[in-house]
Amino acid sequence: HASLNSKNYFCQFLNIQPVYGAQHPPLDPRLTKNFIKERSKVSTVPLKNKKASSFHEFARNTSDAWDIGDDEEEDFSSPSFQTLNSKVALATAAQVLENHSKLRVKPERSQSTTSDVPANYKVIKSSSDAQLSRNSSDTCLRNPLHKQQSLPLRPIIPLVARISDQNASGAPPMTVREKTRLEKFRQLLSSHNTDLDELRKCSWPGVPREVRPVTWRLLSGYLPANTERRKLTLQRKREEYFGFIEQYYDSRNEEHHQDTYRQIHIDIPRTNPLIPLFQQPLVQEIFERILFIWAIRHPASGYVQGINDLVTPFFVVFLSEYVEEDVENFDVTNLSQDMLRSIEADSFWCMSKLLDGIQDNYTFAQPGIQKKVKALEELVSRIDEQVHNHFRRYEVEYLQFAFRWMNNLLMRELPLRCTIRLWDTYQSEPEGFSHFHLYVCAAFLIKWRKEILDEEDFQGLLMLLQNLPTIHWGNEEIGLLLAEAYRLKYMFADAPNHYRR
Repeated sequence: HASLNSKNYFCQFLNIQPVYGAQHPPLDPRLTKNFIKERSKVSTVPLKNKKASSFHEFARNTSDAWDIGDDEEEDFSSPSFQTLNSKVALATAAQVLENHSKLRVKPERSQSTTSDVPANYKVIKSSSDAQLSRNSSDTCLRNPLHKQQSLPLRPIIPLVARISDQNASGAPPMTVREKTRLEKFRQLLSSHNTDLDELRKCSWPGVPREVRPVTWRLLSGYLPANTERRKLTLQRKREEYFGFIEQYYDSRNEEHHQDTYRQIHIDIPRTNPLIPLFQQPLVQEIFERILFIWAIRHPASGYVQGINDLVTPFFVVFLSEYVEEDVENFDVTNLSQDMLRSIEADSFWCMSKLLDGIQDNYTFAQPGIQKKVKALEELVSRIDEQVHNHFRRYEVEYLQFAFRWMNNLLMRELPLRCTIRLWDTYQSEPEGFSHFHLYVCAAFLIKWRKEILDEEDFQGLLMLLQNLPTIHWGNEEIGLLLAEAYRLKYMFADAPNHYRR
């Protein structure tokens, strides 16, 4: 019984913790208050008996890894906390965290230091260690209880938050081949009618930073291929978006929209919390407007946690059109009002185009995600039966880790620079964000097969799968991942009989 309680505790513990690895900070003791609230509502039925009973319940319980409660003053001495089998659970969690911290000491790629990168290559550490220290000390002042001291803490690993196209290893800015590719893009984009099929072919292996904004507008279907129509189209669509703002944005204070706006308002500060750009009040206001307008114009789904992440790649790419230096530290108040309005409107329309293709991921009970997770399970069972059987042996359900992979398009698993490179290809592929994404997820999972097979318990597997060490990834790693995903798609999507047992 103690073992089952420990396992259930750990599942809930994992579901609400911040994601550590690609973008997110170490475990914050404040976050346990959500676990305390949710724990009293969760039955003690073993997880394996509940696995498919209610997807909607699962999605509600795991809706967002950053679900920090509003009650900052909540105390750990509440009766609900006292009823937990805390000794067993915390001992188990501490052991797993200790094991993984040892593994992280020897990553595949050397840890980034200032000596590893060129002088002009800035390294940002954990949205500053000082800020994290302040947060930690503030928490201790609010809740001066010894319970907090016993919570397992992970070591702070230096994070490379740079959004540029360079690999973390410090590749040269531009090779001769890349200059040739850039010239090819410029010729395509300046022709009277851009050949979109040819543009997709060129974009699949990655789009040069200099032409990425206009290329993304074209590939998303936001901008017409005819160069003479582009200026008028942009002007009209931008005016249309700000017409929506004038018409609808004040309704955020009305009762029937308050819950939507409140959830957006809570989620925005959690979006890429380690990148200073997204912590600026003006940027957060822009994101709130984009998400609120999208939500009320799409009542079938409304706002769902996870959609907030999907704005960021578009915002960064369209910002880079006006900013030559590293955008992650850029102060947007230095831009003119017209520039900011253009970035905001273009981000809204391109995000809308993306979501049009995957909206069933976000409607009630999220049927799109259910289907994709099931398809991933079937695909992995065909391409790597050993990994599939390993999950079954230790009772790991694909939903427990792949829900987030589908809901957030792997954005919580990869640095933002990798997401931008990935989206070059997604926008070049037919149904890239839906169909091809499945094969990318399968390739991503099998990439870690050795680490997966080395884990021989439920807790260790879940901790690994929710904290994969991709922080040093760059274009090279994404290129290999996409090549493997394309191979899988060629084998299975184009030969359906291989996909079935």
